[in-house]
Amino acid sequence: MNRMSHAFLLASITALLCAVTRAAEPIEHTKVPLETVKKEVQTKKAVLVDVREIREWDRGHIEGAVLLPLSDIQEGVDPKRLARLLPKDKILYAHCARGGRCLRAADLLQKNGYQIRPLKPGYNQLLEAGFEKAKR
Repeated sequence: MNRMSHAFLLASITALLCAVTRAAEPIEHTKVPLETVKKEVQTKKAVLVDVREIREWDRGHIEGAVLLPLSDIQEGVDPKRLARLLPKDKILYAHCARGGRCLRAADLLQKNGYQIRPLKPGYNQLLEAGFEKAKR
């Protein structure tokens, strides 16, 4: 094996190991302050994704949020529908009722190339923090 082939092989293996290591890292709740999240969503730099189920959404949701239930994500969302709902060029902040489902949703969406940050505060805590409830 010549030097160039050896260098290429080593670089390829290193890149693969880095990708596997990143993919294996567990998703954690973001530490971004809610005030920053709110400002980024209001200025359209980020999108708030509600991963609760439709019946929860119908009882109340955050103004401007996008509904994408965890059950839909787990079943497999059509890539065209996903692309219409979620921009890949923006940060996505996922929330649910208490912070558990958004971790699972974030893991799945991250594997599909999305920059997603799960929020620990749930729907009620977001309202308490000043996020506006949708009028319906």
